[in-house]
Amino acid sequence: MNEESKRQLKVGKLLQTDLADIFQRELSSILGSKALVTITKVRVTPDLGIARVYLSIFNDDAEILLQTINEHNKNIRFKLGTKIKNQVRVVPQLQFFIDDSLDYIDKIDQLLKD
Repeated sequence: MNEESKRQLKVGKLLQTDLADIFQRELSSILGSKALVTITKVRVTPDLGIARVYLSIFNDDAEILLQTINEHNKNIRFKLGTKIKNQVRVVPQLQFFIDDSLDYIDKIDQLLKD
């Protein structure tokens, strides 16, 4: 497994912070007030062209919510671009994934308790 460079980590943190702000402030009307979306990790490719955004979604309809987020991908990328335009040369393409690590941890805990 390849280690991420300092630059990738730095851009990933920048994207994570700014995307969290966008999701919190500007996308609540799209996602609804019942949905709680947390950005757990952003992994950036070595050429900084693609950002894989891992979301923790606290809602019963996580798949539907992920589909809604993907439908608004261009809008989210545009809003991100206006925030980070002076810090990166190219705004990376965004790919959204559900981060199921918390579910995995819960499953392991349940297995260990039994």
